[in-house]
Amino acid sequence: MPVYIIAQISIHDRAEYDRYRAGFSAVFARYKGELLVVSEDPVILEGQWPYIRTVLIRFPSADEARRWYESPDYQAIAQHRFRASTGNIVMVEELPQR
Repeated sequence: MPVYIIAQISIHDRAEYDRYRAGFSAVFARYKGELLVVSEDPVILEGQWPYIRTVLIRFPSADEARRWYESPDYQAIAQHRFRASTGNIVMVEELPQR
């Protein structure tokens, strides 16, 4: 069943975050994910959105999402993101087809 990774990120060190971005595509390309949304300008319809960046990624399965996220290559570049930002990242399952 497909899953989605949703990331809400507040960036406090743009130069360090750019190091993360520079390595992201090469690592991500090795997995079966699809980058659906990267936005720093969301339209707020209700409530507050205190994040600078919103990311939505689809994977064919939770196993593939974890294989990417837990991979040594991704965790190596993620250290830049950890130093440069704070955020919320969740994995959710797609609704079953009816």
